[in-house]
Amino acid sequence: MIEAVGLTKRFGAKTAVDQLSFQVRPGHVTGFLGPNGSGKSTTMRMIVGLDRPTAGHVTINGLPYRELPNAQRHVGALLDAKAVHGGRRARTHLLSVAQLSGIPEKRVDEVLAVVGLQDVARQRTKGFSLGMGQRLGIATALLGDPQVLLFDEPVNGLDPEGILWVRNLMRRLAAEGRTVLVSSHLMSEMALTADHLIVIGRGRLLADMGTQEFITHNSAGFARVRAADTDRDGRDTLGAALAAAGGRVLMEPDGALRVTGLELPRISDLAHEAGVRLWELSPHRASLEEAYMRMTQSSLEYTSTEDPRAELWEPEPLSVPAWEEPPAPEVPQTGFYAPAPPGPGARPFLMPSNPGELAGAAPNNPEDIR
Repeated sequence: MIEAVGLTKRFGAKTAVDQLSFQVRPGHVTGFLGPNGSGKSTTMRMIVGLDRPTAGHVTINGLPYRELPNAQRHVGALLDAKAVHGGRRARTHLLSVAQLSGIPEKRVDEVLAVVGLQDVARQRTKGFSLGMGQRLGIATALLGDPQVLLFDEPVNGLDPEGILWVRNLMRRLAAEGRTVLVSSHLMSEMALTADHLIVIGRGRLLADMGTQEFITHNSAGFARVRAADTDRDGRDTLGAALAAAGGRVLMEPDGALRVTGLELPRISDLAHEAGVRLWELSPHRASLEEAYMRMTQSSLEYTSTEDPRAELWEPEPLSVPAWEEPPAPEVPQTGFYAPAPPGPGARPFLMPSNPGELAGAAPNNPEDIR
């Protein structure tokens, strides 16, 4: 198990990690998420002893990494797939790491087979593609058969088959009771791989919960409803019925209705009671990406400026249909209000620049006032 308590790291005036506390438990794939510059890589470097915390501490199975006996046997990490001498062959690189940690030579050939590099084991790593380098980094992390594993962007550069392989590998390692911490920016992949999420922003903890719980807490689902096109008034009839029942109805650009506040069975019943035939009634569940963007939007450190051409491909906004528009409030006619324009032959009143002129222009004859 990995446990961080009050973990803080400062680089001069810059605080990269700020009072971070969490636990990564065995038997689960834990996703480590956050925007660029949020402190993920710094945190992982502190876990494996490459950076010293300014304050707080982090332990692996109760001990700091530097105090673990033969740490390669306990912890495997892929933090930078390019951290390999380009002149070395893949097998030679793994063999040197194994010999430093007292790992048998046969284990080198085993991990090469696990990651699918046995056919290129004699090639120099400078000729490896990005995906091949990732596989070699994963092989290095697995070399000591450790119980704790850390992976920073493990699917970077992999093809679809390689991504599926990494996903299944992570889940298999967790099923064996190992502690697996994975950092990635691919939300769609994290949704399929991670059981638990730790989300940080600007070095601070934002969320520490299960994946589905995170999605539920940071998103709102809706129902998409479409009346039959053969019924010209069906959409308006259905929209009015849904709004009267307490639903919030918005119209999408293609004419479908987006409904919140009502469950699907209730929407179906209301459509039946209104005599409206439906061509579509489908739930929309928010994705991990949507929930993540909502959670971290205030923690972005690097944001792009607006593209002046963005309007060329911006989707049409949702519209509020007529049955959802609130009536215009009545303006009371008490108190001061602007008088009506002067009638024919009358002159408009102009405020003089000198207040004395206003007094002099006042009529002296009471008859004129009436």
